[in-house]
Amino acid sequence: MEQNRPGVGVGVIIIKDNKILLGKRKNAHGEGDWAFPGGHLEMNESWEDCAKREVMEETGIEIKNIRFASATNDIFVKEGKHYITLFMMTDYAAGEVQAMEPEKCEQWEWFDWDNLPNPCFLPLQNLLKQNFKPF
Repeated sequence: MEQNRPGVGVGVIIIKDNKILLGKRKNAHGEGDWAFPGGHLEMNESWEDCAKREVMEETGIEIKNIRFASATNDIFVKEGKHYITLFMMTDYAAGEVQAMEPEKCEQWEWFDWDNLPNPCFLPLQNLLKQNFKPF
């Protein structure tokens, strides 16, 4: 699908015990990169509802205290894609993290913010360039 306008992605920063949740992407742009749960903002969907939906679809957990954190302008040159990524900060609420979409995400792990794995997905790289700190 050729895009002539940027898409809108939502990345969800989930905090639990001073760690954040990242998944290893597969079968999509950024394959092999570590990324926050998230996905496309649907038509008529609030940013908060998108965050809740995507986290449940991808990890099976519930989140709470959802708030806007930052935004990045992400141009994937090789793939010819362009996204505006809205980052939402949330707190873990309930559930056991599971790879609910194993065809899209190899695994989920909790990481210290100061010890993130490599390689990071482009939106996360761009967020780090802003000197963003979740806590």
